[in-house]
Amino acid sequence: MPASTTADVSDRATARAVEHLPAHERADQQVGDEIELSFHDRHRRRLRLVTSAGRDLLLDLDRVVAMRDGDLLRLDDGSWLRVVAAAEELVEVSAADEGSLLRLAWHVGNRHVPAQLDGQRFFIGRDHVIEGMLEGLGATLRVCRRPFDAETGAYHSHAGEGSHDH
Repeated sequence: MPASTTADVSDRATARAVEHLPAHERADQQVGDEIELSFHDRHRRRLRLVTSAGRDLLLDLDRVVAMRDGDLLRLDDGSWLRVVAAAEELVEVSAADEGSLLRLAWHVGNRHVPAQLDGQRFFIGRDHVIEGMLEGLGATLRVCRRPFDAETGAYHSHAGEGSHDH
């Protein structure tokens, strides 16, 4: 079940997710439930959510973190919740050759569009302006549905800290 994205993050939730633990730092935490989140909702600090088991909770972290598929959230009662990347509508971008694909990726990156690199193709979220630009540059586009786990970039630390100031 996808996350609720309502602006109301009141105390209606019965539990609070108060700590984020990246998958690569996991030890032997016992996981009792999971939460399926879109790419956008995996980059939040505070949000009302409903787990796969139907439990109402509030994401209530100290700061925004970049959660990835397989990360854990610790609830205020000490239990752990697994983060699952939700399938979402994306665009698969491919090109006739490697040089053309690199050029397309440069144009996407130059516009600060999140992208997931995958060998001879990459994925972006739906955006008719970017899609039109890519088609104009000779890209082959295919709409698909899959989890989106975009690159975090050079200014991202594993703890979700860091900055990218212009």
